[in-house]
Amino acid sequence: MATLFDLQAVIRLDSDQFENGVKKAEKSGSSLATSLKSGLATAAKVGAAAIGAAATAIGALTTAAVNNYAEYEQLVGGVETLFKNSADTVMGYAENAYKTAGLSANEYMETVTSFSASLLASMNNDTAAAAEKANVAITDMSDNANKMGTDISLIQNAYNGFAKQNYTMLDNLKLGYGGTKEEMQRLLDDASKLSGIKYDISSYSDVVDAIHVVQTEMGITGTTAKEASTTIEGSVSSMSSAWDNWVAGMADSEANFSQLTSNLVDSIVTVVGNIAPRVIETVPRLVSGLGEIVEQLATYIPQVIQELLPPLMSG
Repeated sequence: MATLFDLQAVIRLDSDQFENGVKKAEKSGSSLATSLKSGLATAAKVGAAAIGAAATAIGALTTAAVNNYAEYEQLVGGVETLFKNSADTVMGYAENAYKTAGLSANEYMETVTSFSASLLASMNNDTAAAAEKANVAITDMSDNANKMGTDISLIQNAYNGFAKQNYTMLDNLKLGYGGTKEEMQRLLDDASKLSGIKYDISSYSDVVDAIHVVQTEMGITGTTAKEASTTIEGSVSSMSSAWDNWVAGMADSEANFSQLTSNLVDSIVTVVGNIAPRVIETVPRLVSGLGEIVEQLATYIPQVIQELLPPLMSG
């Protein structure tokens, strides 16, 4: 039979256990609350950082769009001044230059305005004909840069020099002619033999035509457009120019933004299409090559151990 003492002991034990259980529950609840609070704080920080990064990116993109459009606006004004009623033709070529010349519309217009005054003068201000000839010149510049590996700015400088009857940079084109007036005349004479047309060195239009004839004979013409669709470097360059056009178009209320987006998407798909086969071909070779390296090194490991072990043991 339980005594009063035993009963008190049981009650006290149960009471202690209850109090300890409450304390443990309170401690557990407090720990859970702390963890939740910490987790929510971390999530808030991550969310704030993500929002901040997105806001920064949007701000940078907006700034780039406004700046690119401001440049675009100014360049369009220059094209309209030079080509007048034929300005739309030049603009059409500029918008498509990401594929044909690896240039953004802004880059195309900047290039065309740098030499078109001389071109128009040599063509009796025939703006329609000059617009076509200017496109030939710019495409030839890009083709030469792609084929010969020369920085396109050096080639553009050469063409700008030709417009001023300065031929010292003719060798920048790497066509086999030196940087002198006599060498430019030799180029014109060679072009005449190929085409049957007489070219006048004093006419910038004739100089452009002669260079085109020589580059076509050398297999240079058309390389930019071809590389934009078939090579990794060419397609990446085209994609970069399409991106620049897309960014500028964001700030242009009159731009065909849907078309700019399609151009960018198409250029991205082309890049992926050119890169994917190389990746598919490279990965198995990489795995195989690494396996072969390990296999060959494995044959030398016992020998290395035998040579290293005695000195280590004696030390």
